[in-house]
Amino acid sequence: MAQTQTALQGLRVAEMVGGVATRYCGRLFAQLGAEVTSVLPDEPVDPEPLTGGAGDTLYGRWLDEGKKSAPWLEAVDGSPDLVIAGQDAASVAAAEAAMRGLTGPRPILLALTWFDPAGPYGDWSGTDETVHALTGIAYLFGEKEGPPTLPQGHTPQILGGVNAFSAALAAMLALPDQRPNRVDVNILESAVCVSEVAALAALDGGPSRSTRLGINRYSPTYPASSYRTADGWIGVTCLTPAQWAAMCSAIDRPDVAADRRFTTSHARLGLADEVDSILAPVIAGRSTDEWVAEGNARRIPITPMLSPSQLPGHEHWKARGSFAPVGDADVEAPVLPFHLRFTGDARGRWEPSDAPGPLSGLRVVDFSMGWAGPMATRLLADLGADVVKIESLSHPDWWRGWEADNTGDPPPLEIKTSFNAMNRNKRGIDLELTTQGGLATAKALLAEADVVVENFAAGVLDKLGLGPEVQRQLRPGVISLAMPAFGNGGPLVQIRAYGSTVEQASGMPFVNGRDDWPPALQHVAFGDPIGGMFAGAVLLAALTARSRVGGAEIDLAQVECLFQLNADAIIGEQVLGRPLPRTGNRRASAAPCCVVPCAEDDEWLAVVVSSELAWRGLCSAFAEEEWAGDPELSTVAGRNRSAEMLEGVIASWAIQRTAEEAAGELRRYAVPAVAVQPAHALGQNPQLEAAGFFQTLERRYVGRHAQSSPAFRFDGVRPALRRPAPTLGEHTDEVLADIAGR
Repeated sequence: MAQTQTALQGLRVAEMVGGVATRYCGRLFAQLGAEVTSVLPDEPVDPEPLTGGAGDTLYGRWLDEGKKSAPWLEAVDGSPDLVIAGQDAASVAAAEAAMRGLTGPRPILLALTWFDPAGPYGDWSGTDETVHALTGIAYLFGEKEGPPTLPQGHTPQILGGVNAFSAALAAMLALPDQRPNRVDVNILESAVCVSEVAALAALDGGPSRSTRLGINRYSPTYPASSYRTADGWIGVTCLTPAQWAAMCSAIDRPDVAADRRFTTSHARLGLADEVDSILAPVIAGRSTDEWVAEGNARRIPITPMLSPSQLPGHEHWKARGSFAPVGDADVEAPVLPFHLRFTGDARGRWEPSDAPGPLSGLRVVDFSMGWAGPMATRLLADLGADVVKIESLSHPDWWRGWEADNTGDPPPLEIKTSFNAMNRNKRGIDLELTTQGGLATAKALLAEADVVVENFAAGVLDKLGLGPEVQRQLRPGVISLAMPAFGNGGPLVQIRAYGSTVEQASGMPFVNGRDDWPPALQHVAFGDPIGGMFAGAVLLAALTARSRVGGAEIDLAQVECLFQLNADAIIGEQVLGRPLPRTGNRRASAAPCCVVPCAEDDEWLAVVVSSELAWRGLCSAFAEEEWAGDPELSTVAGRNRSAEMLEGVIASWAIQRTAEEAAGELRRYAVPAVAVQPAHALGQNPQLEAAGFFQTLERRYVGRHAQSSPAFRFDGVRPALRRPAPTLGEHTDEVLADIAGR
């Protein structure tokens, strides 16, 4: 990790301490080598408690590792390059006022808030739980009949912190006369990344609605679930016919492979109970290691599933140095999820082009497919980079469809919302890498590249003769990013993986949900957008460092990205010495914290009382003077002991109202309460509408279609959506002409 911790040397950052989001953003800067000073508020700030004990203190130390501290902004030595402020409008205003007292060049202000101030939620006080409820992820997580389940931990705030980090670095990469004074990021829009594709499909008139199907049951994939082995748990995902056939062979059931009822993943999802009854007894008879080896041999995505406290001791993560001690206790916490190796050959800044954005003129060769890699390169494209996406008819992007079909009108491979969402602002080239001509063209592109990104299985690009060593020979100073699920080294490196596999391997399924559930996924492919967000962040860090230390090889393990989201549980479980209780919608940090049904069918209200102000507001909303005066109910712990009574009162009241009516009434009393949103309704969310989060582009075959916006603003303006996703090979002639003309 030594080189990783030097990437941002020379940058000076002042972090006006707020919640987890601002502290995590500051942590990223500090762990990558910037000089970060935490400017402490008048009152100490601690993360919301997870364990109610020493785990919270260590989690706070983890968030603040590598930072200095100062009592006020003027006490920071010298003038910082960046001031991080948040997580509400008052805190941002206080930071702006403090910045007026600084001498020297004006720093960029990074304003990180829960919600965009322009929308109706702008002055709301957010929580991780209410953001989970608003992004669509909670609606799908839980038993079929409900209630929806709020995932544990600080995921929305961590994603807000990562997005803010990327936006701030992008602002600092702009030419001096184009550098913004202020960067605005909000947690809600950052967290929408997990549901944006479903929201866009609904806006484009897609036929399906979000539907809660039960534990570990998400469209379109089954099995994508957890199964008990003879000595633990494994995660199994079978999407393609080949994977299902291989799984049937592994359990010695050719009759099941031949049963046409199970041919497609959609069909298996509808028969999930029967699928489980076939798989579970056989899987239980062999060890986890045996099943992982079987999966590797048969190219089936099968991963060991470990609890949070087991992760630091596993041989794969030990070999990768994925964890390090935190504090004085015998506890290990995750390090950054990427390994940077600088290669020298320092380069000056790239030449800008006519495209708008701080990365204008940067040349990116994009071999990535699916969700994670294309999401990272989409960020660079949104910032003005010239991203050339490489695919071919024989090997199209997975998100065009794993059985891509270019026949028909329109061709099925050209109408996928998922592909169109992740590949806007890019140029596309049809290039068959297995031919000599295709290989020569790829090398010509690499010879001009500033950044190369791929998310194949470990070693695939090397076998094609296009690996990092070849890239450096062709283009000294190039930044190369590989992002296999388990990284480019270690005992688990050969595991085939989807986004579901990444979550299965992260420890998070042992934290979310209830104790009587098996380890539970919160999403069909949760690892993909998270990996993409972290990949974009480290690419911007490497670009920031390139003029000083040269090019870089980046090894990013997508599973390690989820460790960042799960750090509180990884720390807390080690401190407790036992598994954390899986409490469904209840929290050690908030009471009542619940999801209750409302008057309309499958409408739900989420209520999160995590502060004294919110508790007093709840007492007033229900005119319950007895609650307000009861010493037992004056603490979160006491209210949790009376959770059933409190939740019952809220449920009896909410069932007489729509979810929006109930949430509105409670918010008038400063109680954090929201209607639980399905992903298909996000396009009509008033906050996202007012903020202009969804836009439209025109594209061949699909016409006007919805796009999400970059989840940040520079001086009030979002980066431009310049072009729709390319049709297959749309820019081949144009790119070849560019190569010939250089």
